[in-house]
Amino acid sequence: MAKKPRPASTNAPQLRRSALYDYHFRRAAKVVVGGGGYLFPTSYTSPVEEHLNVRNNVGMQDLSSMGEIDIKGPGAERLLNYLAVNELRDLYPGQVRYTTLCNEDGFIVDDVTIYKFSEEHFMVVTSSAPRQTTFNWIREHSYGVSAYATDLTGAVTFISVQGPRSREFLESVTDGIDFPSLRFFRFGSAVINGTQLILSRSGYTGELGYELYVPSDEAAILWDYLETEGKAFGLLPYGAEAMQSLRIEKALPLAGPDINGEQTPFDMGLDRWIRFDKYDFMGRDALLDVQDRGLENRWVGMVLDSELPARKGDAIHTIADIKAVREKMITGAEAGDYFDSEKASKTVVGQISSSARGHSVGKTLALGFVNVTHAYPGSRLMINVAGRPILATVSSTPFFDPAGLRMRGKYPKSLRENS
Repeated sequence: MAKKPRPASTNAPQLRRSALYDYHFRRAAKVVVGGGGYLFPTSYTSPVEEHLNVRNNVGMQDLSSMGEIDIKGPGAERLLNYLAVNELRDLYPGQVRYTTLCNEDGFIVDDVTIYKFSEEHFMVVTSSAPRQTTFNWIREHSYGVSAYATDLTGAVTFISVQGPRSREFLESVTDGIDFPSLRFFRFGSAVINGTQLILSRSGYTGELGYELYVPSDEAAILWDYLETEGKAFGLLPYGAEAMQSLRIEKALPLAGPDINGEQTPFDMGLDRWIRFDKYDFMGRDALLDVQDRGLENRWVGMVLDSELPARKGDAIHTIADIKAVREKMITGAEAGDYFDSEKASKTVVGQISSSARGHSVGKTLALGFVNVTHAYPGSRLMINVAGRPILATVSSTPFFDPAGLRMRGKYPKSLRENS
């Protein structure tokens, strides 16, 4: 009997589920494929409510699509300091450092955070989309330097707890951490409801926040415990849509839409973390070349004259004509709106990478790459959004809390009194 032929491969990406997938499937409004092929919720209630709750109370998100790479061995520090553009030799145990990893041509492989446990033990936390690529790249460069890279992503569940009341909440349920003395980008071992975990003061929202690295086999019970205990502090889980609007308000880049392997740290405004005083690191010569040559495009923030956000890949045009006086429509479904009297020119000067409604600032925001000739704050541009030409104004970033006071725990008196 002849064997049945095997079905042709569709080359579909492998879908992955975090240890909390069952919770998301039961509670989320919708589950979609996110970075790294993980299935994650868009929201649980309303993305607007979830966004504002993180800004005013405390929110909790499953970020397990981000990778955890364990680096051990006598050459661990030497390996990572060569791969990172930032300096790592002055890190001490319990400290975290942000950096980009670049290839020999100076293009970003990934932007990561690096945790130091000891002189011979580090953890690299990768972005979601390039997680596997980043692990393979680090592992390939570890050969022959007495360092050993292990992908722990499947064994670790990454829970983010963010918002003005995050410290107050976690202090009430955590043993082993002195919260008042835990400074930004520091971490330590902690115990919550009998689960041993790593607790880091860090986040991706621009708020005071903490990130928990939890054994995956205990994550579901811990999540339920945190949700129950957090109700008294206004805790609500939040999904990918709120995460996007929160990070866009702070102009925080995301690997995938904003960083796709074609950008250098200079393009993204991340060059302040390059330490050219290091003797050597991957991509050093190429980045010095970029510094000398200058940029053609910059990643900038824009405010759109629209209720609808733009889409990734939307072209950014110069303006051919702007009328000094804009007339309102009197009748019809769009009564009260202004006529689209401005006209886009045929000159394309950029492209949108991310966009969302900024619920904290009451504006529609976008991030994208714009030619340096038009990348200055106040520059007026035009984007075709849902078939309509929309004015965009280049703005200084971040759009929200530009001084970064909130992530340092410095909140307005009115918000503290409501806590």
